[in-house]
Amino acid sequence: MSLFKSSEVIMSGSQLRFIFIQLISFIFLGSISPAQNINIQLGSAEIALNQAFTITVTVQNQRLQSYDNFPDIPGFTRRGTSSSSSTNFINGQMTSSQSIIQSYEAQSQGTFSLKPFIMIINGERIRSTGKTIKVGPPIQRRARRVPFPDQFGDPFEDFFGRRNREPKVFMDLKDEAFLALTTDKKEVYVGEGFTTTLAFYIPQNNQAPMDFYDLGKQLTGILKNLKPANCWEENFNIENINRESVTINNRRYSKYKIYQATNYPLNLDSIHFPSVGLKMIKYKVAKNPSFFGRNRKQDFKTFYTRPRTVKVDALPPHPLKDQVAVGEYWLEEDISHNQLRTGESFNYNFTIKGEGNISAIEKPLIPEDDNFDFYSPNIKQNIKRGNNRVRGTKKFSYFGIPNEPGDFKLKDYFSWIYFNPYEEKYDTLKSSIAVSVTGESKRNEYILANDIGTFYDIIDLEDNLLVSQDRDGLIKLVANIFILLMLVLTAFFIFKK
Repeated sequence: MSLFKSSEVIMSGSQLRFIFIQLISFIFLGSISPAQNINIQLGSAEIALNQAFTITVTVQNQRLQSYDNFPDIPGFTRRGTSSSSSTNFINGQMTSSQSIIQSYEAQSQGTFSLKPFIMIINGERIRSTGKTIKVGPPIQRRARRVPFPDQFGDPFEDFFGRRNREPKVFMDLKDEAFLALTTDKKEVYVGEGFTTTLAFYIPQNNQAPMDFYDLGKQLTGILKNLKPANCWEENFNIENINRESVTINNRRYSKYKIYQATNYPLNLDSIHFPSVGLKMIKYKVAKNPSFFGRNRKQDFKTFYTRPRTVKVDALPPHPLKDQVAVGEYWLEEDISHNQLRTGESFNYNFTIKGEGNISAIEKPLIPEDDNFDFYSPNIKQNIKRGNNRVRGTKKFSYFGIPNEPGDFKLKDYFSWIYFNPYEEKYDTLKSSIAVSVTGESKRNEYILANDIGTFYDIIDLEDNLLVSQDRDGLIKLVANIFILLMLVLTAFFIFKK
């Protein structure tokens, strides 16, 4: 999960503490060998009602780039996540670890079961065996008199005589961040693609620290509202949320892209995107930060997008306007050989490339005649989603046999009509290959193979029994009499009762 920095210029007390711990580790710790592993650590099996149960994901000697949702525990509610990291330099070697901690709060006393689960961390499936958790009565927290710092206090406050002088006050800083749903087009033709992007923006000089909260679970509900029912969707499948620098109204922002897809309208209904909300963790900052104390407090804020509508227009009049693809395309073709002989097969590839709904591209309609036999093609498609666009290829591989000698242009057989929305006109991709066919005609061989003979040749094979042409009328008469008889009998029994 990407973590927003509170500021790129001002260093907070927690950052100074992190650097101080690094220096201590560098000076005093002994030599250890670096290792690379990912593990899931479960909290204590016995806790009090007022204690938290934790699940910790730790990655050593690599960056925690992505992780799956933490599991739900029956009888517990989530209390939020926290993160930690450490870096050690020992004998000139660096070891590091990064952790994400999910806290759970028990709702009542009792024994609860955390079933075995699997989390996908940095693309790897990591298994946990689960645990039985016993929740006892709440315990009374006593002030510790040992010379160790409490979890959120400042260990040097007593040393300087500042403890209990005044309670720590946290401020809610202005964030100036926003959630936006954008489309690269406001009006499209039916079948024309437009790209929808959901992203979170935060100014680069912003000092309010924020982080994502349970993004995977939130995104499931958000996408149910953002996916249009009357569109074909090509999802960019964003797995890792990375930071991008963008400029909006002469101001630098950090952009975190959450969802992106290209939609292709299937009918003339306008596309409506409702307002959706994203809940973020927003930390309050201590008014008087201390060097080692807790200098921020977790809070939440929900950001909302503005509703958006994309208008869909009908294609210009054309006999095939309900069948053609929409986009910007070009043709690549090749043939096994141009010099052909009748009866001998050849291979021909008709490849459509470009930007548009590649999945919706249909094969060319080939006219039938006696010159060639073309068989149904093998189809291979490749779709690439990136740079806010969907591009790809669709290859039709044909197997053909020439039947007649002569010179032929394949454009008479292979052509494909589409609509170009940028030029707002229909266009046709046609083959530019010409072939020369030699050899004897195969047309007569086909006729002979299917000829059943002349009238006089087959007269001896036919039956000379005369058949009445009125036989069908007799059958209808008998059937009508039978039906009438059944109706009379039915009426008789009804009136008799």
